[in-house]
Amino acid sequence: MVNQPAGFWIRFGASILDGLLLGLVGIIIAAILNFSETGQLIFDTIVQLGYLLILPVLWYGYTIGKRICGIRIVRMDGSNVGFGTMLLRVLVAGFVYVITLGIAYIVSAFMVGLRKDKRSIHDILANTYVTYQKADSNDNPYQIEN
Repeated sequence: MVNQPAGFWIRFGASILDGLLLGLVGIIIAAILNFSETGQLIFDTIVQLGYLLILPVLWYGYTIGKRICGIRIVRMDGSNVGFGTMLLRVLVAGFVYVITLGIAYIVSAFMVGLRKDKRSIHDILANTYVTYQKADSNDNPYQIEN
């Protein structure tokens, strides 16, 4: 059951914050290491994937932007996300968005804005939702998924 789902604007705001943070880190590291344009693109992709795949697993469903906004990703049963869940949410859904030339991404934005449960395509694929519900201090971020 979906508990306190987060809607479009708060999720959008969290994504903007994450993008600004990742962009700033990328610019600083690129300046220090003097990457080529291709090297910068590869580095940015690796950092972004690592951030989106690993941080929510280690930090109870939060990214830095989501934490600032007071929202987090959880599984439909209310448990914490695991690595497999995040792979589905980020990589598989990303593939769907790419092969539909971004149309599915736009549809997802409307789904979050219009659906009662506020779930997007990547939420449905990964069996997750984004909630305002705080992480329980007894939650174990290193749980193994079934």
